[in-house]
Amino acid sequence: MMNTNLSLKDKTVLITGATGGIGEAIVSLMGSAGATLFISGTNEEKLRGLSQRLKDQGVDHHFKALNLTESGAAQALVDECLQKMERIDVLVNCAGINRTQLAEDVTEENWDAVHSINLKSMFFICQAAGRHMIERRSGKIINISSQTGTVAIPLRAAYCSSKAGVDQLTRVLALEWSKYNINVNAVAPTFVETPMTKKMFDDADFKKYVLDSIPLGRMAKPEEIAYPVLFLATEYADMITGHVMLVDGGWTIK
Repeated sequence: MMNTNLSLKDKTVLITGATGGIGEAIVSLMGSAGATLFISGTNEEKLRGLSQRLKDQGVDHHFKALNLTESGAAQALVDECLQKMERIDVLVNCAGINRTQLAEDVTEENWDAVHSINLKSMFFICQAAGRHMIERRSGKIINISSQTGTVAIPLRAAYCSSKAGVDQLTRVLALEWSKYNINVNAVAPTFVETPMTKKMFDDADFKKYVLDSIPLGRMAKPEEIAYPVLFLATEYADMITGHVMLVDGGWTIK
């Protein structure tokens, strides 16, 4: 009989962007699945709060607050993670930001900020962890992308282009690193019920536009993104690489 338990027992997982709405759901689920976690984010207070909740649940973990856009931060994070956990079986890249502006009003500062965290820092954390995985000839990388890498959304020239970059980066890394038994995939959500999207939906017209665009008629819940991430981290996804999994309630089928 086949075992269908999605378990990460005896696996080590590094998660960036751990204190965001989606990030917290991924952290909680992977901890429940038995993984040893190394979580990171920019807000130390939030990380300490998340760490306490993990302690209460009996989840073995470490944490570090840092800004991944700073030079050398990605390598420093991976080095500390390896010092504490000795290996990285799974990397989940969840760090990301959005700054909404009309295309004609996008500033160089905002463009650089969005691309720096959403794409540039993601690449360098993949690179740092990837070098370790290449040595071990094993590993899984899951990048949190967005449906906006596939479909255009108003006021998001910087964000949409950064997420399209994430999708293509995922494919290139999967192609280059498949010979080392490294799987690289992405999960691309629609709008998810988080504190960040709650603020967006203060605009009633925008809320209607979003809900009218999703055939299932609602936003996703954070755990509905976390479960596909967990699946891709397990042995059941060993034959999947270079895939961008849209979790969009049907937005992109229209």
